[in-house]
Amino acid sequence: MKHLISMSDLTQEEIIALLDVATDLKEKRAKGKVTDLLKNKSIGMIFEKSSTRTRVSFEVAMNDLGGHALYLNPRDMQLGRGETIGDTAKVLSRYLYCIVARVYSHDTVTELALHSDVPVINALSDREHPCQILADLMTIREYKNRLKGLKFAWVGDGNNVCNSAILGCTLVGMEVAVACPPGYEPYPEIVKHAKRLGGKVTVTNSPAEAAKNADILYTDVWVSMGDEDERDKRLTDLAPYQINTKLVNQAKHDVIVMHCLPAHRGEEISAEVMDGPHSVVFDQAENRLHSQKALLLKLMAC
Repeated sequence: MKHLISMSDLTQEEIIALLDVATDLKEKRAKGKVTDLLKNKSIGMIFEKSSTRTRVSFEVAMNDLGGHALYLNPRDMQLGRGETIGDTAKVLSRYLYCIVARVYSHDTVTELALHSDVPVINALSDREHPCQILADLMTIREYKNRLKGLKFAWVGDGNNVCNSAILGCTLVGMEVAVACPPGYEPYPEIVKHAKRLGGKVTVTNSPAEAAKNADILYTDVWVSMGDEDERDKRLTDLAPYQINTKLVNQAKHDVIVMHCLPAHRGEEISAEVMDGPHSVVFDQAENRLHSQKALLLKLMAC
């Protein structure tokens, strides 16, 4: 694996290996052990969209590993004045050991990878968010002590995170159920690909059906970056898809509730559930740091 553009770039074995390294790095950090395996190495982070968790976790990850992260705002780069993505990738490859890109269009990150001589990481596009799912799988394994055989239920907008979740959960042997209103389904080709991998994937309009016997309930904001013009319609269409106490009670008694954050309490998730005993959302957020450390080490050949 040279780049991480999609969860489908990974095999089951690679995912498990990454999670093992991430767990080890998490334990070392808790004990104050220094792991400067990326000393004197720099990454560049091209962020077209705003970020809290992704930016901070990558910057801290590189610092913890002895390296350096450069935040690159496209408006401050020649990209903003017409330089091609390909030329930008070729130039940055001469300076950096890795490029992290958070972009509007998935085509941007694929083109960066096409022209880059160093690894490119998709830190979010309109199609996928693989970095998030690595952290999620790490969190699920921490709470459930396994991945294979679990039921993962997504409720709400079948967005980029949902697409990556379908692929990632399928690769590690989970059953996936997605509940969303008509017109908000995940990419059909993602679902087809997951089924070709041998996964059991169900797409339904019923939150109760998806939640039945679920080990994991997952949701995300209903109005993603770039969808602000559709806010009123989205809030109306997705109103029946909130993760609340009633829905949690339809899942397994030990279900964990996940959200990639930021959350809008009272919309896609109730405050009672968000702050309740089933919620693991802040563990997810922390695990972005550890799983991305593991990813950086793998891609930068350390």
